[in-house]
Formats: sequence, structure tokens, C-alpha cells
Amino acid sequence: MKKPNVVFIISDDHRYEAIRSSGNGVIQTPTLDALSGEGTALEGMHIFGGLTGAVCAPSRACVNTGRPIFRSMVGSDVSVWEHSVNIRPDVPLMPQTFRADGYHTYAVGKWHNDKGSFARSFAGGDKLFFYGMSDHDRVPVQPFDPEGSYPQEREQVCETFSTELFTNAAVDFIREYDREQPFYLYLAYTAPHDPRTAPEPYAGMYDPETIPLPANFLERHPFDAGDMEVRDEKLARLPRDEAEIRRHIADYYAMITHMDAHIGRVVSALKDKGIYEDTIIVYTADHGLSIGQHGLMGKQNVYDHSIRIPFILRGPGVPQGRRIPALASNIDMFPTLAELCGLRMPAGAGGVSLVPLLEGRERLRPVVCTAYRDVQRMAKDSKWKLIRYYRSPVTDTGTDRIQLFDLEADPWETNDVSGDPANAPHIRRLAEELQRWMEEYGDFMQERPVLPN
Repeated sequence: MKKPNVVFIISDDHRYEAIRSSGNGVIQTPTLDALSGEGTALEGMHIFGGLTGAVCAPSRACVNTGRPIFRSMVGSDVSVWEHSVNIRPDVPLMPQTFRADGYHTYAVGKWHNDKGSFARSFAGGDKLFFYGMSDHDRVPVQPFDPEGSYPQEREQVCETFSTELFTNAAVDFIREYDREQPFYLYLAYTAPHDPRTAPEPYAGMYDPETIPLPANFLERHPFDAGDMEVRDEKLARLPRDEAEIRRHIADYYAMITHMDAHIGRVVSALKDKGIYEDTIIVYTADHGLSIGQHGLMGKQNVYDHSIRIPFILRGPGVPQGRRIPALASNIDMFPTLAELCGLRMPAGAGGVSLVPLLEGRERLRPVVCTAYRDVQRMAKDSKWKLIRYYRSPVTDTGTDRIQLFDLEADPWETNDVSGDPANAPHIRRLAEELQRWMEEYGDFMQERPVLPN
């Protein structure tokens, strides 16, 4: 029996709740709502983490290798940029594994990791973007390079809006595909990353005055979380102004709704080709975003708005109309797709297949953890969440402290209950889980105390 095609869609900065079917009553996302209704939304998906402020790159490396950042990257020195971007040459990637199994692998859009890992993964592609961000109407892209070198002089600056530019290339690929072998299409948007300049009519779709502020809006974060001067945090003035934050949220939603419409074009192309029912569609993101929550603007933190991401699956082997709250990590995406498509998973991956969750057989991760640089670590179960903050010896920033949140009573993480003596057992238990996670995945912070003295 022919294996299913795969369309793997990954966006930039899309947090888990900014989808209407995830409970957001303001945003309009009809395509993603339909995909989740026809498939399964795994609501407990979290990123593994990042080693620099550009969380995009290490997070995408985790997705594409199924390995923790400490074992997928060429190093883990937070002061060395290449350690957060370059994937080890001996580590097999998801598209590389699909390619070796006979899939025709094709890429469109953003690849924020090294060009060597891209070259060994894809047999074709178009409109390839090897940076972190750009103006959406001036996008430096390259055509596919059979030599795999992608020198900068091959770049062409395209003035078509990035979301439309990448969608056009993906739709053209689907329409023109005439091979017998199944395909693996990797479609990586730069939306809804700033600059959040959605074209009309989307730019005016959301009135900032009617946008509700999140329950955890703050004028400023109450302490130094370790990366308070990163670029993202300078996108709005301090103290955070309510009207300005509403405008940022309106622009963010506009970018997402515009992207959703173009994902709809990809779905239509699959249907027109007659292969929609034979194709697994994945939608996810590299991380979330604060935009005023906890007084922050970026993703350089381990609050849920920044580490929880969408993960929607639709297609052969995926149950319809299910929403699964169980905890998962983005290193689990590769093993899940491999099992759904009948591929042998390469040895050494730290992720686990989520197919047992899809089938309702078992809960796989009672605890999930996340790392950010050398200043934050997080461990959470279905009810409690522990955040450990460190003072960085590299940058001399950060705070030596913890937070504990009761997520059932306080899903917006507004009330730190770590000072309540009754919660000491929860702190100890999650600290022990975090220590085990650090040791299992080779975290360079494992020698630092998990709890402050």
C-alpha cells in the first residue's frame, strides 16, 4: 500500500491559544479550525527550548531531529551563535529520513538552521529563506541548489508578501507533482513574526479598541528573568501601555488570519489534485509569544504563552474530532510522523511517538520540561508548574529564584504560590523531575542546584 503524502506546515511565533478552536473567541482561523475538526489537536505540545534569544533555530532543530538541543546541535555554549543554529552533521533529520525511505522531499520557506542540514534533507525546493526574519514584502530567497551550497549571491529579493510567496510555491509544487513516490512537503512560514504588517483587508480586520487584554497583562515583568534587553522586549515601550499592547495583539491576529487563509489554498490544491485524503497535514509552530503577557513581548521565557504551541494532525491514521490535553514535547513530532508513515526511526532520538495518545492507549509524558539559555528551566505536570530562574555567569543577568503555579486554578500563571509551605511537596517533586530530565538529555545546567539555597 502506498504511504501517505505529508505536508508539514510550521509557522513562526504562533502560540497555542491563538486559534479559534483552541478557545480564543476573538481570532478568526477557519482553516485551522477545520483541520483540527477533521483530525486531532494535541493541546499539550511544548517546545524543548532554546539556547539564545533566537528560539526559532534550536526549536526547529528539535522538531526536525527528534532530539534535545543538547544532543542535536554542534555545541551548547550560550555565547556561541553557531551552537544555537548548526545541527550536528551526524544527526539524521526528519526530512532526511523520509528521503532515505523513498519520499520526494521538497522545502518552501524558512530554514533557520545550517545549510548543510538542509542540503542532506531535501531533493527539491523553492523560495528558500535562510534567515531568522525580514520585512514581509522584501524577502531574500533562493531557488533550490542541487550543489547544496546556497551562496548569498544566489539570493533574490521578492516583494510578494512572504505568506503569499511561500504559499504560491507550495501550491505550484502540489499542482505539478507527477511522481509515483509519495512526497514530503515542508512549508515554513515567517508569519506571524514581526514586523506584523498583514496586507489589506486583513490589516484592518481587528479593531484594537475591542481587543481584550490578557488576564496576565502587566506593565512590566516583576524581576529580571535573564534576558530583559533582547530585541523582542524593545518592540513596545516600558511600562507597557494598554492601548499599544492591544494594537500589537490586533496586528498579530491579522497576520495569523491572513496565514490561515493561505493555508486554505494549500488544502484546496490537495483537494483539486485528488490527494487530500491520502495526505497527512501537520500544523505547528516553533514557539509562542508574550505580547504583553507578564509584561513581556518576546518568547525568551518559559511561561505557557511562549512554550506551548499548536500541533494539529489530519489525515490517514489520525482520529477525527479529537482534542488531547496530554503533555508532549516537540521532539516527539518526528517519531510520531515516522510511525504514522511506517518509517524506522533513527537511533538516538529522545522523542517518543504520540501515536499511542492518538489511539487513546496511554499517557506518555507525566511531566514535560523546557530550557531557556542558562537562565531558566521549567517542569510541569497536568496541574503544577515549577519555573527555576538562575543568575547567568556569562551575562551577569537573571535572578536566583523559583515560581510555582497551580495551573488548574490559575491557567494564566498570575499567582506564584511557591511561598506557601503546603506546596513544598509539589516543588520537591517537580525539582526532582527536572533534575532527572537534565541528566537524561545532557543539560549543561545539571550541575547547578535545581532549587535555590
